[in-house]
Amino acid sequence: MRRLIVNADDFGYTSGVNRAILEAHSRGVVTSATLMANGPAFAEAVRLAGTVPKLSIGCHVVLTDGEPVLGAERLPSLTSTALFRDGMVAFAARAIAGRMDAEEIAAEASAQIRKLQSAGIAVSHIDTHKHTHLFPKILRPLLGAAADCGVRAVRNPFGPRLPLRSSHLLARPGLWTRYAEVRILGGFAGKFRAAVDREGFTTPDGTLGIVVTGALDETLFYAIARSIPEGTWEFVCHPGYNDADLQAGKTRLRESRETELGVLTLPAAREVLAKQGIELISYRELAPTRGHG
Repeated sequence: MRRLIVNADDFGYTSGVNRAILEAHSRGVVTSATLMANGPAFAEAVRLAGTVPKLSIGCHVVLTDGEPVLGAERLPSLTSTALFRDGMVAFAARAIAGRMDAEEIAAEASAQIRKLQSAGIAVSHIDTHKHTHLFPKILRPLLGAAADCGVRAVRNPFGPRLPLRSSHLLARPGLWTRYAEVRILGGFAGKFRAAVDREGFTTPDGTLGIVVTGALDETLFYAIARSIPEGTWEFVCHPGYNDADLQAGKTRLRESRETELGVLTLPAAREVLAKQGIELISYRELAPTRGHG
């Protein structure tokens, strides 16, 4: 049996991203989305979420880039001035060295999840901006915060050993660097699985699409769709419109978001998944939302 969750990240980031996610759900293969509590277009995303009851919505917990939901003065180890510290290289170094306070991580994650719940969102799962929860010292307090909020499903940010056939990687030399980075970070996969099992969380077998973030096109989508292993997997995507709001934002993903939207709404995208015998599901079907505490 092969099942696939197609999750659109960054719901609430801009109006153009919000609109694209709804289109990718209503006209395409997106089944779930994760909402940024600190996103500039959060209020609009909440309103739009009410129009798509079949879209499973989780919390895209942000611990780097942007402004925290709690005041920065309460999060000295996570912030610089009023904002989260920028830069994943520095974040990774601080996370591995344990230089971010676990209680601050839990408090901010809880505040973000509860902001969604207070707005009427039945939070089905959590993931993190830039996959920061792959670091064990980020994951532990994050799981505690989610459990306290009644959320028991989390993205597994680790993929299969070779997410694409080597021929596809050879044809895209630019993907090798990304692939190498993902492989190095894959060393944390065992600790992730142990923590998730210990805390009683549900998670897919892994993620697809992280290696091709920013490079996804029709050819790569079909290549991934034809190589999905047995089990339940999540395909991570970032549809959006490259409008003025996105141009002004701190993101490397601009033109690529429109390309992804085009791929995700192709009739052939659904057809190739069906032909492979892959069942599309959402996080809601993976782990029903429980009451929040």
